[in-house]
Amino acid sequence: MGVLRFSYGTMGSGKSTLALQIHHNLSTRGLRGLLCTHLDREGAQVSSRLGVAASAVDVGPKLDLFALAAQQVEHHGTLHYLVCDEAQFYAPEQADQLARIVDELGADVHALGLLTDFRGRLFPATARLLEVADERCELQVEARCWCGSRATHNARLVDGVQVYDGETVVIGDVEALGDATPAAVSYELLCRRHWIVGETGRLDDATERALSAT
Repeated sequence: MGVLRFSYGTMGSGKSTLALQIHHNLSTRGLRGLLCTHLDREGAQVSSRLGVAASAVDVGPKLDLFALAAQQVEHHGTLHYLVCDEAQFYAPEQADQLARIVDELGADVHALGLLTDFRGRLFPATARLLEVADERCELQVEARCWCGSRATHNARLVDGVQVYDGETVVIGDVEALGDATPAAVSYELLCRRHWIVGETGRLDDATERALSAT
């Protein structure tokens, strides 16, 4: 009988590194499986900031994961596991499909993703995974806020200023929502206290100019 395990953490907690390690360990033991991701910074692959990567199935919003897994069983006779990185970006119904893979096909599913978005709210797929998973595991690699405290929130910055409203998914340099002026979008890990007050630990323009002049 398979198990649906959802492992979660903040940015920088090693989710993609763990996904690659799980896939490597299982595949080198001769087990047949699939590595999946969605909206990885490098496209259709799982990539770690440590510099390692592997090709992966790109889980678009219309992909039926159960049908994909059943096709693998039909073509190869078996499917032992799925490793699903960036699971917070999946559709909630795809979380149900992962549970069905476990229950009906007997494969293990290792789903990894963020718990909350930049607004401090659960991603829809994350909420569903917490509801249907057999096991829920918080990653033990603790990312840190700029103040040194344990980071618990993912903050979105637009031109260096933290924002609390906008589209749930914004990746890379994009135009500011509702504004034609290009805006630099980035993310920073913060503790709850600094996330609430919007203190990112980054120098403002005036301070940077003063320091650069010294």
